[in-house]
Amino acid sequence: MYCWRVDTLLHRDALARFGHALSDPTRTQILLSLSRAPSYPSDLAEQIGVSRQILSNHLACLRGCGLVVAVPEGRRSRYALADPRIGRALEDLTGLVLAVDPACCPESATEECC
Repeated sequence: MYCWRVDTLLHRDALARFGHALSDPTRTQILLSLSRAPSYPSDLAEQIGVSRQILSNHLACLRGCGLVVAVPEGRRSRYALADPRIGRALEDLTGLVLAVDPACCPESATEECC
């Protein structure tokens, strides 16, 4: 019984971290980009259209959530998804068709939403 309880808490924590990462459009875009191919921060910043500082902050969050890893390459680091299953999960999620009530979850949703 004890092992089952620990396992459940770990799964819940992992899902909460994944949800936190996806709650921000910039982090979501980073994850989607990295699901296609590993990339360098400067390339990601240009592709997504944010400053390098903003991108760096989001990458730190994604590293802390355990979703991305930095692979040192000389003086630079290349970022990749920590596990290929993350990319498959993102693909599954983007394939969902949701019936959303616009009154509940506007595009600029806040924490009070839903």
